[in-house]
Amino acid sequence: MALQQIQELLGEQADFLLNHSCKTIDKKQIHVPSPAFIDDIFIPSNRNPQVLRSLASLFGHGRLANTGYLSILPVDQGIEHTAGASFAPNPLYFDPENIIRLAIEGGCSAVATTFGNLALLSRKYAHKIPFLVKINHNELLTYPTKYDQIMFGSVEEAWNLGATAVGATIYFGSEESNRQLVEVAAAFERAHELGMACVLWCYTRNVAYKKGGVNYETSADITGQANHLGATIQADLLKQKLPESNGGFTAINFSKSDPRMYTDLSSDHPIDLCRYQVLNGYNGRIGLINSGGESKGVADLAEAIKSAVINKRAGGTGLILGRKAFQRPFEEGIELLHLVQDVYLAKEITLA
Repeated sequence: MALQQIQELLGEQADFLLNHSCKTIDKKQIHVPSPAFIDDIFIPSNRNPQVLRSLASLFGHGRLANTGYLSILPVDQGIEHTAGASFAPNPLYFDPENIIRLAIEGGCSAVATTFGNLALLSRKYAHKIPFLVKINHNELLTYPTKYDQIMFGSVEEAWNLGATAVGATIYFGSEESNRQLVEVAAAFERAHELGMACVLWCYTRNVAYKKGGVNYETSADITGQANHLGATIQADLLKQKLPESNGGFTAINFSKSDPRMYTDLSSDHPIDLCRYQVLNGYNGRIGLINSGGESKGVADLAEAIKSAVINKRAGGTGLILGRKAFQRPFEEGIELLHLVQDVYLAKEITLA
């Protein structure tokens, strides 16, 4: 995709996003995605050779192979959002083979989905695209609705499926977050022993995080700390929603903060807010992949391109984009994935 097309899709925000210069965290401080990222970051670490090989499989597959960037298709919404609600726009994806086909034909680095989906197709596809098995979920049949990530299978079973990586969610800030943290940390330790990479969905969830009409669950300061906790339990990649606000700690009046978090370390510009998330992942040593967000119809393509530009210019490692792709016709989903990947392939789009 030519830069001109990216500019056209961004519309009035093109200059705001493409020409922004970050005055908070200098780009020289960030460990930037590159073809040498694994050698530079993980060779000196405690990750064993099998984990290094798994990371290389992720970074070496699809249209973004060997760039240092990732494009992952995640489809676990059949559990997290109910299958009917997720696949009603395109019932094709009740069949898990079409999920894997979309990831392959869409040029993705990996496909992230459930034990059930991958178990049915593992012998046919595990050698054709890296599998990222989501090992815990928030089941959505309990009434009243509750939010608690529980294990749906074992790390050993993910390994038996031929998985390259495991993924898990912690709802930081939730009532059950301490148990989730202990469970996931133990699972990641075992996954590393078996040679799999680990990806953490560092989500925040607490009704008290919503105050004054603002949802601070996507606040830069709170999500940034969630990223820092994710890096601490040795996640190899951090998945996070793009920040939509800041000042959650001070607005809710909890935890600890420093005024410089909101001046020297960030601003109200979306790229600077995202860079604060990158900063908390050990200055980019643990790569940040942002969420592509929900599907909103005609605006999806522009929103996906916007998210990719923000992530890339902030110093992130890519997007994990699902609903915008699979909740549309198959060929259109492929096109959307390719257009997002083109942002990361565009040499004109550089670190802010």
